[in-house]
Order: sequence, then C-alpha cells, then structure tokens
Amino acid sequence: MTRRKPHPDAPQVPHASAPTDAVRAWFASRGWQPYPFQEEAWNAYLAGASGLIHVPTGAGKTYAAYGGPLAELLSEAATGDTIAGIRVIYVTPLRAVSRDIELALKAPIRELGIAARVESRTGDTSTSLRSRQRTALPQVLVTTPESLSLMLTWEHAADQFRTLRGAIIDEWHELLSSKRGTQTELALARLRTFAPGLRTWALSATLENLEEAAHAASGSVQSRPPHIISARLDRPVTIRTIIPSRPNAFPWAGHMGLSMLPEVIASLDPDRSTLLFTNTRSQAELWHQAIAVARPDWAEAGILGLHHGSVDRDQREQIEAGLKDGSVRIVVATSSLDLGVDFAPVEEVYQIGSPKGIARLLQRAGRSGHRPGAPCRVTCVPTHGLELIEIDAVRRAVASARVEPRRVVSKPLDVLAQHMVTSGMGGGFVPDDLFREVRTTYSYRDLTREEFDWTLKLVKEGGATLWAYPEYHKLVDDGGRLKVAGGRIAQMHKLNVGTIVSEATMTVRFLSGRTVGSIEENFISMLKPGQHFLFAGRILEFVRIRDLDAYVRPAAGKTSFTPHWMGTKLPISESLGEGVRLSLERAAAGPADSPELAAARHIVEAQQRLSHVPAADEFLIETCVTREGRHIFMFPFEGRLVHLGLAAVLSLRLSRLRKSTYSIAANDYGFELLTAADNDPTPFITQDLFTGDNLFEDSLASVNIAELSRAQFREVARVAGLVFAAYPGARKSARQLHASSSLLFDVFTEFDPGNLLLEQARREVMERQFERGRLARAIDRLRASRLRIVAVDRPTPLGFPLVIEREGGRLSSQTILERVEAMRKQWEKAASTSPSPATPSTSRRGGRRSGTRVAR
Repeated sequence: MTRRKPHPDAPQVPHASAPTDAVRAWFASRGWQPYPFQEEAWNAYLAGASGLIHVPTGAGKTYAAYGGPLAELLSEAATGDTIAGIRVIYVTPLRAVSRDIELALKAPIRELGIAARVESRTGDTSTSLRSRQRTALPQVLVTTPESLSLMLTWEHAADQFRTLRGAIIDEWHELLSSKRGTQTELALARLRTFAPGLRTWALSATLENLEEAAHAASGSVQSRPPHIISARLDRPVTIRTIIPSRPNAFPWAGHMGLSMLPEVIASLDPDRSTLLFTNTRSQAELWHQAIAVARPDWAEAGILGLHHGSVDRDQREQIEAGLKDGSVRIVVATSSLDLGVDFAPVEEVYQIGSPKGIARLLQRAGRSGHRPGAPCRVTCVPTHGLELIEIDAVRRAVASARVEPRRVVSKPLDVLAQHMVTSGMGGGFVPDDLFREVRTTYSYRDLTREEFDWTLKLVKEGGATLWAYPEYHKLVDDGGRLKVAGGRIAQMHKLNVGTIVSEATMTVRFLSGRTVGSIEENFISMLKPGQHFLFAGRILEFVRIRDLDAYVRPAAGKTSFTPHWMGTKLPISESLGEGVRLSLERAAAGPADSPELAAARHIVEAQQRLSHVPAADEFLIETCVTREGRHIFMFPFEGRLVHLGLAAVLSLRLSRLRKSTYSIAANDYGFELLTAADNDPTPFITQDLFTGDNLFEDSLASVNIAELSRAQFREVARVAGLVFAAYPGARKSARQLHASSSLLFDVFTEFDPGNLLLEQARREVMERQFERGRLARAIDRLRASRLRIVAVDRPTPLGFPLVIEREGGRLSSQTILERVEAMRKQWEKAASTSPSPATPSTSRRGGRRSGTRVAR
C-alpha cells in the first residue's frame, strides 16, 4: 500500500514537530480551533493512557478520541512503511449511525493523504465487503457490540486483531448499565489479550459516576488509573415549556392525551428543522397521525415524518436523509434518534410528555445545533398538569448540572456463557487464562472461581441437568485449549450472538411483499381480519398471517388503535423524583418562581385545600372511603417500579398485622392500596411499617416470584444459548420460545434448584420489576420522613390518577375523560368552599401522632 496523494485542500505539514501538529493543522484547514479537552485527550492517548471523555453533546468528542490514533497513523505513514492491519476500532451502540461516523473518521484520512481504509461492519454491511474484511481488516473499523463479538468468533481472531492500538466506545452511557455494556467489556478484555498495548477511550455526555464508567471502559486491572477528561463548555441548554392557554381545562393526569396538540401545531415552524421526541412508539404514532390530520398540507408536501425502531429500515433511512438535506423538516421520533446521528440542520427539539430523566432531556436537547459551540434548546410539552412539576424539576436539575448515575451490571453469568462459546470459536481458550482475563473487566471483578467453573461446566457439558443432550456439549478439549465442538453449534451461536432480547416480533408486509416494519406477536395475534390499526404513520387493514409474517393493505378513515410494545412504561429517575419533591414544596410555599409552577397553581391549590402538599422531608398518605372500598394513597415520588415494589411489600406487611386483601395501582408519583371499606389499616401505618429489615424476603413473598422468574428466565436462557430464536432460514415463534425456556425452567427448578441462572433470573426480576437497590434506598428515606396522614372525602389531584391507573384497563377513553372532568368540577367546587381539609392531617415520627399541622 503506497502513500495516498493528499487532498488539494489538505494542510501542508511535511515535518510536524509533534505528532499532533498535523491534526491541529487539519483542524485549522477547516476553520476549527481544538478545544483544550481535545488536545488533552490526544496527548493522553499518545502517552499510553486509557480513559473517559465526558463533555456535552455536540462538543467534539469524536475527534477528541480520534485525534490521538490519527496522529499515530500520520507518524506511521510518514515512515513510508505500509500500514498493515487494523489500528483503530470504533464501537457504536447504533448501527444506524455507523455510516455517519465512518464519513467523519474518513475525512481527515482522505484529506491528509494517509493510505488507510476506513470501513463499517454491522448487520447492514454487504456480503462482499464482509468477505473482504474477513481476509484483511481495514485500518479503521466502525462496528457495534454484536458485530464485534461476531468477529471474535473468527478462528484466527488473535492474529487479525494483534495490530490493534486504539478502541473508541461511543455513547458509553447507553451501553454501561445493560448487558450490551457487559458484552462490550468482555470483548474489550479479549482484544487486550490479543493486543496488550490497546488503549480504550469511552465517550459520553450524560454521566454522573465518571470513575465507575471509566474503569468499566478501560478494565479494572490496568498499570495506571483511567484518565478522565471532563469539560464544562459554554453550550447553554435553553428549556422552554408550552403552557396551556386554558389551565382549568388542562387534564389533571391519569391518561395520555393530545390536549396540547393545538398549542404544539401553532408553535411549529415548517421552515425550521424540528424533532418531536416521545417516550414510546405508540405515542409517536398517535402524535404523528394527529399532526398529519391537523396539517394535511405538511403530510402531502412530505415534510412530516415518523421515526422509531419498529419502522422499516428503508423508511428510517429516508427520514434521516431528509433531515440532512432539508426535505423533511418535522419528525416525530422516539429514542431511535436520541444518539449519534449528526443532524446539524436540526434547529428545534420538542419533548412530548415528561422526559422521565435529566440525562434523557439533555441528550435530546443536544440534538439541536449539534456542533461545537452551538447552543441547544428544547421545548417541553406537558401532557397533563402534574408533568408541569416534573419539567420544573428538570429545569432546576439542568441548571445545577445534576444527572443520574448509570450502574454497571454485576457479573451476569448468561453473558459469560455466551462469551465462552465466542472465545471457543475464536481460536479456543485455556480456562485459567480466560478466568484471569474475564476478571480484568469491571463487571466481573468479583467473579469467583466457583461461579466461573459452574458456567464453564454448563457450556462444556450442559451442567448438572443437561449433560445427556449433545447440543449442550458446546466445548471440547483440544490439547488443553477448549474449542467449539462442531459446525452446527458454531452456526447456531453466530445466528444468536447478542444480548438484545425483546418480545418476538412479526414482520408487517403489504400484500405486494414490501416491508412496513415489525410488531410484537402478542399484538398481531389479537387482530381480526379487516381490523384497522395505526402503524408506521399509516392506517392499515389487517389481512392475514402467513409464514410468521403479517400482511396488511392501506386503509382509509381514522383510528387511534396502535400497537403497544412491551417495556415502554418508563419510570421517572431517582434524581428526578427527588427534584419533583423539592419542586412541589417550592410550589406550595409560593410565590411561583418558574412558568411551570405558575401554570400548575390550580393543581397545587386544589391539592392544598383538599388535603396537603408534602414538603420534601414529608411522606403524604391519604385515606378515603368510596363505594369501591377504602383507599390508601401513598406518595413517595420514587417512580413507578419502586412504587409497585413498595405497594406489594406494604400490603403483605399490613395483611400480616390484620388479615385482609388489597388491590394495587401505581404511577410515578405514588401508589394505591384498595381494601374493604370496613378494614382501616391506618393505626398500623407508622414508621415501623417502613423498616428495611427483611425487605428482600418480604419482596419475594409479596409477589409470585416463581412466575416472574419464569418470564425473566426466557431472556437469561436466550442470552446463555440454552434456547435459540434464530435458525438457518427460519425463526421460532414467541410461543415456541416460551415453551422451550419454560421447560428448562421447570427442569432446573425440580432437579437443580441451586442453578445459578435461576438465581440470576430472580435477581433480575427484583431489579427490573421493583428496582431493588432503589427500593431499599426509598424505604429507608420514608422511614426517616415525617408521615402526614390525611383523611379526605374523595380522591385528590394526586390520588385520582391512581384510580384511573387501576381502572384504565377496563374503561373506554371517553369514560376516563368523563370521570376526569367530573372529578375536576368537584375539586374546583370544594376548593372554592373549603378553606382547609375536612379532617386535620396527622404527623407521625417514630409512631407518635400529633393533631397539629406542621408549619412551613
């Protein structure tokens, strides 16, 4: 390979006095001046350090991490020798952005005349390019965690990666707290074994726990601590909120509405490139359809688009291209456009509904003006009154630079089992060596030899229960090295590599065969021929299912019936929950010092008159009796998952004190326990009820842990390679996958009750269903808080949404709206005639009661 002729506009740097001089000159040729944090990263890389670059979105993280490797490539090219083998690998969590990243990395290579290839390798890469890369990897490669793991299955992976010098991990916050992050850690540890001098740099804009994140990226066993680069750049985030024009008509909460559509339509400028983010795909479909109906001229002109992960890839790519060239100017999207794609033309970002987290809003705000030095702005659109309080809390958190931490997943054995097969295919491994290698990762730093050997036995011979089945004998001993046993095992492993496990989906096609997207099987199975539904921005008519594909035809008319995808109810984060408590206290103290609190005044005043607005160190509990029974409403403001856990534990504890049954409902603000009208548990509600003692045991006893674990075991079994979703030329249905994993669950439960994958499934249930760690912190906080118990005549603005949450599944949307309106009128009537709650609130600390209201 000869030195490539420099680009005509390339800077002339024939004899750079320092390796980074040529990089600075290239920056200057584009009219750029490197930030100090970028130069710090270049020098740290060249000095042999690994670490983390943490700066705002759009500030130039990519070139901060790439400048050091680029300087090395320049130095190597200057010697006249051929640059043989891979030098840099760039890992991104989204394959959709790999092309943009490839172009960004290729630009200085081309313009500086370096004879090096820059290519991508993802699930979208052509077969011919993959074949060429299998023979000779490019000098710079952009890939995903899954494609990286697949490359590690190559028999001569060690030789192909031995020349690697630098690894860059983009959007590390997105990977860090998931099994994809664990998979990435294991892959990086493997690469460090192949290339001992490898330096790893992770990139992020929204992390709080920088030390943990840096160690996870660079490995827990290094000759030097990771180098953390964090810069507070002048890139202000402007947050504005669309306030309802008629606050009294604004919904109080309890359902997802389009009440703000007129205000949003009025504020949108079709001449300005705009992203409207929603939190769920169903919400995105509804808002896109509503905007298209309200402004058919935008839809007809093709400037309105829809983008989410279930829409066909070709349609997503058309939207992305339209955003870049300006032909598409208003796009309703989910997190599919949160990351990575550099849409410099985007001028406005909207957040529909609560952002649920501080980091999420910052990430989305950063999509506007996505370039160094440019300010970013986001417009928040509350969909009910209580979200005004959340937006105020986010505004204050952003102003004080607070974001949520992302915690590393602790030693998941299903991911380790998959990695053992990957390593067995990629040249094999010696167990002692692999154990030491795995322990260098942050996730597995506490892995015991017993846990490693148990997992190895499962992979090698099926463990204690599956040893009689040849398909579970995946590794054989080849002269002291363990290698994959046969071609069929290797084939199945490559088809199923990865940790992204979702509900089984069906491809949706028109009768012509053209793909529309994919929808979960559970939704498709409920449809009847001729039924209309909204998907991919179209009204579709369901025709039939054939060969696990759903066939549809375009339909006319209107419908709000949309697919509902599993796992889309996001809880508010712990940091945001704390902020909401403080904002509520501030709203009650008055006067309102933000537009959101001023707009929420009607809700706060009604809550104050009918009950009480809790201070940040108080725990409000409301009780009332209706024809449905006795309601106990509790408001910790800790997020929906924590509230479900608290409700389950407290109902168990109360039923032990007095035999009774409870129905449960929960949202992000609190939870409801509904019991018989003659059962008054109030005397038992003291600080002692909120003890953290035996919390884990009570959590297990309060739910059907066996069935929840069975459901979670489906994911564990698929990641560990015990069941497979994909087969050559075919795939299993959801029913088949559930049956296979359930059978294994039953076998392990009966014959191997100490199975570590069963234990992992139980742990994951507690963490995912109830956020176990957060639950413990919440109950400790509640025990230290002042209890405020208020008897009310009817559900209050805080309590009524919980009633709707419980009944929403069996009430029509119209019925819900009617009940909301009727309750609102009752609140306003009570607020205008009642100077204070009918029953004084009580304050308790340590179980003592006081009839006086706490002064604030």
